[in-house]
Amino acid sequence: MDISAEITSINYKPLLCKTLNEYKINKLTMALQKEATFILQFNDKNKFAVSWWVSAKRTRSYPYARVYNSLSFAGKKITIIPIFKDEGKDGDRDFLQWDTISLMSLLGVYAIISYYVKANKSPRYKNKITNQRFNAQLIIEEMNKLLSYQSDALHWNLEQIEKVGKIGQQALLSYKNISKKLHIKMHSETSAQKKVDELLKGKEQFMSSSRSLAKKAQSREKVTIQPKEFIKAGDKAILTIKNYLGGYYYFTADEAKIIKDNVHLIEAKHSAEGRLPALDDIRDGLLKMILFTNLKNLKIKDKRYKPKPTLKLSTGYGFNRSELSASQKKICELLKSEAESNGFSIQYI
Repeated sequence: MDISAEITSINYKPLLCKTLNEYKINKLTMALQKEATFILQFNDKNKFAVSWWVSAKRTRSYPYARVYNSLSFAGKKITIIPIFKDEGKDGDRDFLQWDTISLMSLLGVYAIISYYVKANKSPRYKNKITNQRFNAQLIIEEMNKLLSYQSDALHWNLEQIEKVGKIGQQALLSYKNISKKLHIKMHSETSAQKKVDELLKGKEQFMSSSRSLAKKAQSREKVTIQPKEFIKAGDKAILTIKNYLGGYYYFTADEAKIIKDNVHLIEAKHSAEGRLPALDDIRDGLLKMILFTNLKNLKIKDKRYKPKPTLKLSTGYGFNRSELSASQKKICELLKSEAESNGFSIQYI
């Protein structure tokens, strides 16, 4: 099923956000080591809700859940994303894509594109690094600019994209230094340099190459069932969302079913053993609900349908509410309220 839709604005009330700890600006490095999302007191008058991505890839370390946890904050919300992450020859390497920044713009989140400058040698693998740390000074400089920035996240993020070539060069040099210091072989420097050279060609080239890669990933995901997905009915669907500026976002729906004039768009989260999927898994699914509940002009083969978003939570043994702990029951209550407030359904199986 190939679905197209539009998003002109985001209206959503999150209720399952984590209670965030607060840190002062001089403790930023500590906060980034201890917390996935936190409140940062920049000075006496200004605070930010800050999340950060371990990798530029959106399927690693629940970045959507990290961003979701910042959305209840009334002030400016910031997310820090590495331009690329190289874990060494024995690990993975992921590059930032345009659609990630576009999605943050939709959510009203200000992105700071950064890079890693420090790391530790992995105790388990010969050519792998771990515990990578950002360039905190660069992050503080960007936050300082945000204090007086009056435009919205979309315009800020577009300006960030203009810097990706320069930041890519800095990241490449940083990984050379890490490799030399730790005596670790990284992934091919030639291919990384080629990617950075593309970034240096400017925003349009970055957007174009990212869009091509996103479409390919979307097609692959359509035919792949992840271990955490438990699909009983319906088919995976390609979902292409257009924003009011003509930008596109490429997603998949775990399950899509047409019933009369409605299309049921289902995001599935599964736990093989637990009574509920992990809370960050649920929050990851809720970020998809933010998108699905704000879809307009949804079409399949030029026929218009009404979207019916659903978050499906499944367990290996079937759902039994009586076996839930007090904290799990509280999660279910908040989920019910969030679904009712925002116009989506919760399905337990």
